[in-house]
Amino acid sequence: MAKHWADFQYEIYLNGMTGAVPRLPTDLTRLEELVEHRLGPGPVGYVAGSAGDGGTARANRAALARRRIVPRMLRDVHERDLSVEVLGRTLPAPLALAPVGVLSIMHPEAESAAGRAAAAQGVPFVLSSASSTPMEDVAAAMGDAERWFQLYWSKDREVTRSFLERAAACGFSVLVVTLDTPLLAWRPRDLDQAYLPFLRGVGTANYFTDPAFRAGLAKPVHEDTDAAVMRFVSLFADPAKTWPDLAFLRAHWSGPIVLKGVLHPDDARLAADAGMDGVVVSNHGGRQVAGSVAAADALPGIAAAVGDRLTVLFDSGVRTGDDVVKALALGARAVLLGRPYVYGLGLDGQAGVEHVIRCLLAEVDLTLALSGHRTPSSIGPDDLVETSG
Repeated sequence: MAKHWADFQYEIYLNGMTGAVPRLPTDLTRLEELVEHRLGPGPVGYVAGSAGDGGTARANRAALARRRIVPRMLRDVHERDLSVEVLGRTLPAPLALAPVGVLSIMHPEAESAAGRAAAAQGVPFVLSSASSTPMEDVAAAMGDAERWFQLYWSKDREVTRSFLERAAACGFSVLVVTLDTPLLAWRPRDLDQAYLPFLRGVGTANYFTDPAFRAGLAKPVHEDTDAAVMRFVSLFADPAKTWPDLAFLRAHWSGPIVLKGVLHPDDARLAADAGMDGVVVSNHGGRQVAGSVAAADALPGIAAAVGDRLTVLFDSGVRTGDDVVKALALGARAVLLGRPYVYGLGLDGQAGVEHVIRCLLAEVDLTLALSGHRTPSSIGPDDLVETSG
């Protein structure tokens, strides 16, 4: 019998019989406000902030809110199964934790705590290249659990090659390549605090432990950290990359490759033509292009264009279980969750991340069931209506 994620609500109610209530809200939209009050403005702004005036982030939320689910009645939803096939592996639910860098600014256990939480709940954790913790340490913390590696595509081919070799060696099974960050966007919340963690040597752990990166330094990292930081800044991203460059990644990674940041159907088609395995329809949670199209508005066209050729994943703007259900109906196979789990990490470490995962998937389970669906695959565009407000 498949796991019913919705049973988490009864666990909460039963615990309440002894006077216990959840340490964190079960309405995940409340977490950001709590984090604002408990953590410093630099770390909070780095995670919660967006490009420009925040309009793209607001558009992400509005695009999901405009879509409304149309429930169907008298359908047998007693037995449900949220498991999905994604990139050749079976996931217990259509969810993974999105790559978010520098998690040590939120909690001292950083990516290791988030990875352990994902492992405990059986969902994949996508580790950022810009993590505070070396990938080998995160892999050790996760054991045999499903983990994917996100690549910020360096100017230095040898560093990129070394990252791919290290990730494969420590059990990361899928490569997620972020395309939408060849440059950092204009982010006023970070600029107003003059806060960029990388310049303080935070979020550079994978680089500072990498043999190819260290080979380009005149002195060891601990002897001249400033020089190491400047080398990191000089090679972190490459705005000269083009579609033919994907051949290098394909030649040096044997598993699935997913391109993150795709918003146009033609780019999705180019990804398929280049031999990629999937795309993440994403605008980086509104952090890169001010005035960008909302990710949920881009999703249906991309799913229609390449859904039979590529695995289509989704992120940007997801805060609730019904957001996940709407993304599935619009054509996503699974959803990557970002800011909410990071807020959970900042508020309560590994337990906070697990709380977020369980709340979200309980709401997904209940929303699907109460709308007349037993599996994620049975919901589609006809189960939504689009409103004008």
